[in-house]
Amino acid sequence: MEGVGKKLVVLGAGESGVGAAILGQKHGWDVFVSDLSIISEEYKAELIKYGIRWEEQKHTEEEIFKADLVVKSPGIPDKVKLIQHFHTNQVPVISEIEFASYYNKAKTVCITGSNGKTTTTMLTYHTFKKAGLNVGLAGNVGKSFAKQVAEENFDWYILELSSFQLDGMFDFKADISILLNISPDHLDRYEYKMENYVQSKFRIIQNQSENEYFIYNADDELIVNEIEKRSLAVNMLPFSLKKVLEKGAYLKENQLIINIKDPLVMSIHDLALKGKHNAQNSLASGIASRLVEIRKEVVRDSFSDFVNVEHRLEFVAKVHGITFINDSKATNVNSTWFALESMDAPTVWIVGGVDKGNDYTELLDLVKDKVKAIICLGTENKKIIETFTGVVDTIVEAGSAMEAVSLGYRLAKKDETVLLSPACASFDLFENYEDRGDQFKSCVRAL
Repeated sequence: MEGVGKKLVVLGAGESGVGAAILGQKHGWDVFVSDLSIISEEYKAELIKYGIRWEEQKHTEEEIFKADLVVKSPGIPDKVKLIQHFHTNQVPVISEIEFASYYNKAKTVCITGSNGKTTTTMLTYHTFKKAGLNVGLAGNVGKSFAKQVAEENFDWYILELSSFQLDGMFDFKADISILLNISPDHLDRYEYKMENYVQSKFRIIQNQSENEYFIYNADDELIVNEIEKRSLAVNMLPFSLKKVLEKGAYLKENQLIINIKDPLVMSIHDLALKGKHNAQNSLASGIASRLVEIRKEVVRDSFSDFVNVEHRLEFVAKVHGITFINDSKATNVNSTWFALESMDAPTVWIVGGVDKGNDYTELLDLVKDKVKAIICLGTENKKIIETFTGVVDTIVEAGSAMEAVSLGYRLAKKDETVLLSPACASFDLFENYEDRGDQFKSCVRAL
């Protein structure tokens, strides 16, 4: 897409917005960046360095309404008045990923799902890198995709994509798409309709043809039902923990079997990542790695020496025999389900924060089985207390990370676990899930 003489308005000056502005300027667009919040010093310095015009703490309408194209931050909902104005006036509003794709020449592996996408993205990136491929990491992790397209020369990108990013993608086409799972999340952005959220996730396969690949979870009913409704030309490669698959990947008697070209077999005990959900993530990543003909030994080595991302089931410390685990990145019930499922010792569970319409009853069986005490870490804990009263004997409330850690230390015994897995967003007591996880870790280390 040629931008010479055309106006590009970028809404939001975070990592993705600034990246889009740099790429736009490189291709001759007249770029203007507008952010309702204060722009961080780091990003201001970048905009100044490239001579890109910007404003903060306001949207000057007479300036931004001149846009020929709008790139918006994934955090801005479609229903806000400003975005509606562009829709009414038929000005295209797209995501940074879509904009970058207009100029991207590299191939892409695109990963989405309600849970596990960061882990699967990082594992796939780790494997591609170990295989010596010239690969970049972008989307919801790493550096801005648009900025890398402007300044790097990769052959491959591994992209983690959220439903919000996918909603702003129209002409984009993945070479390999991965859909890990679908469970209720962010339903507030989808009129509380699961169907809308499912459609959003399925945008990962838009424009794919018989030349591309779609890797999906054959154990996920929502995914399987949606596939049955569609006639898809793309090459479909399922993975499963429950059934043997002729093509794709599956788990049988604690062996991962990846059936692409000649089968790769690996014991689940050799995986760096533990838990059933991580077996699924590994199967999906393994299919993608074998599709690009990464050697079996490289895949095995990568899967056994991979170090997971911070704040995702991260071992913090053992204090007097009590294990502390930071899973602050679990911002929905489904993520926490996976965390509890992988606990193999009696657990003191720290939960709570800003609830996005959570249904905690999904956790009842696991909590009954695994949890000896609950610590509510949030300003509004009523729903959690009501759900688990009578299921767990001890339920207490904490108003800070320090209080939660102290309570955890008192309630847990030797050879037991204190797990921070909030199932909620963090904005009531913390800046974000990273801040929550960092505070938790520093309080544990201060014990």
